[in-house]
Amino acid sequence: MAIILDSSVMTQAGVPFTNNLAEQAVRMPKVKQKVSGCFRKPEGAKTYCIIRSYCATMHKQGANIFESLVAAFNGSTPQPNFV
Repeated sequence: MAIILDSSVMTQAGVPFTNNLAEQAVRMPKVKQKVSGCFRKPEGAKTYCIIRSYCATMHKQGANIFESLVAAFNGSTPQPNFV
């Protein structure tokens, strides 16, 4: 099995060297599952992941998470900036 390294990834300043952001995104749902034992229904797990994903995205965008959630519950959802 050959491993091919793309040198363009290593020279791009905006590309992280590790996948720590992906691992951090998975960490909280896994901790939640470990503490509570499980989600009671698949719908609850799906809802939790949607809310957690939104909070993580807004945090990465530098937005205040509490204010973003309040705005979302009031019907004016702040949208993340996709650059």
